Amino acid sequence: MTMTEMNREAGAKSANSHGVDLKLEVIVIPVSDADRAKAFYANLGWRLDADFASGDGWRVIQFTPPGSACSVIFGKNVTAAAPGSAQGLYLIVSDLEAARQDLVARGIKVSEPFHGGGDVHAGADQPYLFGRLRVSGADPQRGSYSSFSSFNDPDGNGWLLQEVTTRLPGRIEATDTTFTSPDELAGALRRAAAAHGEHEKRTGGHDENWQDWYAVYIVREQAGQPLPS
Repeated sequence: MTMTEMNREAGAKSANSHGVDLKLEVIVIPVSDADRAKAFYANLGWRLDADFASGDGWRVIQFTPPGSACSVIFGKNVTAAAPGSAQGLYLIVSDLEAARQDLVARGIKVSEPFHGGGDVHAGADQPYLFGRLRVSGADPQRGSYSSFSSFNDPDGNGWLLQEVTTRLPGRIEATDTTFTSPDELAGALRRAAAAHGEHEKRTGGHDENWQDWYAVYIVREQAGQPLPS
């Protein structure tokens, strides 16, 4: 089955076809120094939710990235995994360069933008969604899901920023359109404005109902549905 066929199949399935909600809310990452890791993730601007300890050498610390429904936990005696062995941890952003600059401003070493080269077996970089080959620069077409940057925590646990602006069909229901921050909503409005400008060029006149057009565009974009033209 090709990727296109899988996308169509996913889009055809109803979000109501499942029986019980299964919400992924916590990921455990292995670290060697809980205090060092705590300082690192606090510096990222993530929300500190908990820091619990007991006298038997157990400690758990929880952070949540801005706008995320999923948190990370680490500490002492919370996982048998080797420190630094967590790789391919994805942080989805609507503006890759803005997210990169935020990390740079916080003193975090983050890679330059890159995209896939098409050959999933080539290259010697750390594996990621599109294989190992990393071509310098964001995706030339700026396709959703196609542009990345990467960074590591002090133990070497590997994080990737992935730019997503238009979701694949079936990923989000149109009735569930949400924005987790003013910046995310502003980005959606900018993309709608650019698309609407092209729409008015094609129609040859001012669209008095531009608000309705914007609304349809934004909802469909997030739901992965066909965009208005």
